[in-house]
Amino acid sequence: MKKTFPIAVMLLSTGAAVAQEPAPQPAAPDSSAPATSKPEEIQKVVIVSTGSRGSQRTVVDAPVPVDIINTKDLNKTGQISLDKALGMRVPSFNTVQTPVNDATSLLDPYEIRNMGPSRSLILINGKRKNSSALIYTQTSPGRGESGSDISAIPQDAIKRIEVLRDGASAQYGSDAISGVVNIILKDNPEGGSLTARAGVTGEGDGKMGALSLNHGIRLSDKGFVNYTIDVSKVGLAERSGIVDGRGDAADFGADLQKDVLPFLAQYPTAGNINGSPKTRANKFLVNSRLDITDDFNIYANAAYVKKQVDSFANYRTPYWRPTDFGLLHAPGTPYVGYGPQFIGKLDDYNATLGAKFTVGDWNGDVSVTIGGNKQAYEVHNSLNRGIENARVDAIAAGKTPGPRSPTSFEAGGTRFRHTVVNADVSKQVTDAINVYAGTELRREKYDVIAGEFASWTAGGADSYAGNLPENALSADRKNYGVYGGSMFDITKQWLVDLTGRYEKYSDFGNATVGKLSTRYKVSDLVTLRGSLSSGFRAPSLHQIYTQKKQYSFVAGSGIQVSGLTNNQSDEARALKVPQLKAEKSKNITLGLGLTPDANTSITLDYYHIALKDRIILGKEIAPTGDASQELDKILAAGGVVSLSFFANALDSQTSGIDYVVSRRNIPAFDGKLAVNLSGNYTLKNERDGNINNPPAIAAARQSVLDATQEALMFTSRPKHKTVLGLDLDYSKFNFSLNNTVYGPTKFRNAGLDQNLELKFKTRNLTDFALNYQLSDSMTLSFNVNNLFDVLPKWELKPVNDTAKGSDILNSTVRDPKTGMTPRETQVNLITFNGRYPIVTYDGSHFSQLGRMYNMSLNVRF
Repeated sequence: MKKTFPIAVMLLSTGAAVAQEPAPQPAAPDSSAPATSKPEEIQKVVIVSTGSRGSQRTVVDAPVPVDIINTKDLNKTGQISLDKALGMRVPSFNTVQTPVNDATSLLDPYEIRNMGPSRSLILINGKRKNSSALIYTQTSPGRGESGSDISAIPQDAIKRIEVLRDGASAQYGSDAISGVVNIILKDNPEGGSLTARAGVTGEGDGKMGALSLNHGIRLSDKGFVNYTIDVSKVGLAERSGIVDGRGDAADFGADLQKDVLPFLAQYPTAGNINGSPKTRANKFLVNSRLDITDDFNIYANAAYVKKQVDSFANYRTPYWRPTDFGLLHAPGTPYVGYGPQFIGKLDDYNATLGAKFTVGDWNGDVSVTIGGNKQAYEVHNSLNRGIENARVDAIAAGKTPGPRSPTSFEAGGTRFRHTVVNADVSKQVTDAINVYAGTELRREKYDVIAGEFASWTAGGADSYAGNLPENALSADRKNYGVYGGSMFDITKQWLVDLTGRYEKYSDFGNATVGKLSTRYKVSDLVTLRGSLSSGFRAPSLHQIYTQKKQYSFVAGSGIQVSGLTNNQSDEARALKVPQLKAEKSKNITLGLGLTPDANTSITLDYYHIALKDRIILGKEIAPTGDASQELDKILAAGGVVSLSFFANALDSQTSGIDYVVSRRNIPAFDGKLAVNLSGNYTLKNERDGNINNPPAIAAARQSVLDATQEALMFTSRPKHKTVLGLDLDYSKFNFSLNNTVYGPTKFRNAGLDQNLELKFKTRNLTDFALNYQLSDSMTLSFNVNNLFDVLPKWELKPVNDTAKGSDILNSTVRDPKTGMTPRETQVNLITFNGRYPIVTYDGSHFSQLGRMYNMSLNVRF
């Protein structure tokens, strides 16, 4: 007979959480409905599937910390993107929206425990989600890394999310160093819901509209099909700053009085359009299961998203670009510059087909998963200045000029695909011993797609040069992994889970890792838990093979072209850059759980992650000015003003504390109140030891890691983050009030004086949600995110030689050439002369958009 388990619910760090059943149960109410739960429906036990390959355990009995987030709590955030919703519900999960960073706008960087997006593994129903084709190459959090596009998953398709806050490479393989996010899909075989959403920022822009349908179809009494269709559109939200003419005149070598100030008097923002880009997304997801017999079923799920993001590059002012050669402005009208537009088109898909079965006392699961992500880039309202300058020279020389530059370009793109075969078995040997084992075969393929000729020749399209044909490539690799382990109930109180894993990659070698987890119930009120594990992360194909030229803002010098070379290139060999190898980690977690009564739970978890051979995308290495230097010769041969590359450049240490306090069923206002306090505090996040620099760079007294890159990795995320949530059920109303405290961050922007640092201050954001049950089948929701319109706020602080730093900040002496005080000069370096006053050019610890209003209507059927 097939075993079934009761649905169970528990209040955790994010509010009420619906448990997972090992197999889908008969029809249940649509979990997207924000209807309130009756006290008698709330139980203490939660069954989770993430964190061990052995038998499923309750949250209370699990030896590792797992957060459960249900659809109700995701919807209360008012966010239509899953990554943004998780950032508002999981303190150790952070995501940031950068103001302008080209392809970065397609997928905002996210991370768990300050470890970067590539060290968090994303699963869908327990199966690996494909990576994005994007690798972050700009100066933004996540630089040099890539992650899965979790924003591709429609929220209304999600039953709940299990977030494992622990290293899990032994169970799941590469990338699971900082944690695992397991997205469990809806499985209700009947009913569904239609949800309409609308929103706008407090400034009246960034208008959002979305429509989502979720529907379950019963397949007789043998299974189900559950599908979700989601379409959404978010408008542009502009947050451009007032430009300082003195800084622009200095950066671009322009005449302040004649050229710069007259233009800025007419266009104070210098024509800039930065903030949150226009986004359109169409998503489809289906989840299904068919029971062939009581001991054999087939399951499948598939998802597809098509997304387009329209953003803008820095505006090309007339004193920066003196002419557009008559291509971008109408004849007879004055030339006022131009603003290149960047368009990113994304296609992401994943699908799994598998079977679960029982043979004797063994439970088996065999599956095949495919997935892919393709990104294509276009540049509009721009031109290839090299082509046009060549025409001007040809005409001046009396020669026949070549063709004109186009004003729109197909700049190429990237594509990533994988195929994963999983086979897993487990057996309950005795009441106290469960054994498990499995294998994974994976093939990955990464393509760089060349842009059209005009997008890359002669310097390329202004603002975003296309991929060169010589940088286009198709690379692949295979890996094989096998794992095994056992869970032991040594006593009724003491549980031990031991796992080992071996991986073999076709391109860089092998990895062997293990994990020991344990839990001891001192009493019904007190539980101790801990884990010790080793982990690894294989260098991604993106990191091994990406090579490109790109436009970047160079502080004090405007926009310049820099090169990113891969480790297979002539330049890398000349610099003696070693081939990439896998990162290795050591993880320790120690936890305490308290359950004073049936309505109260408290958990406290300490973690420590030691990462060896951390892969980074190094800083741009510039020539020394000495033509005899080997470094200068290599850069001159490459035809770029600077060069960067990937390297296993350093070791790091990261430690902190996660805490969760939950109290539910508190009588209040003739209703029931739940109080949840959860947070993350970083104790240490820093480089460990010296930097591994290639010989030519060390000889030139330069380094792949500078203060800016180090700050991106270690101090640009909140020092601490705490969420205090109040959730009140009263009659047909549900009121939710959440306060999120974002702790301070520290940054060292490029060009900033070595005796100064940028510090974003601690800020508290308040979110309010009201749900009203209009009828048994209809719920109206209203959200105000960032109720008090709090914006990021930063200040400059002295460091190193604090006396010199203080002199810079306090001096009133103005530079005779620029007319700026030392402090004003430093501020202009940070904000690109005021273009990005709220979050700076490189981003901040939370959104710059301020207050946002959202409303939704959910109709269940």
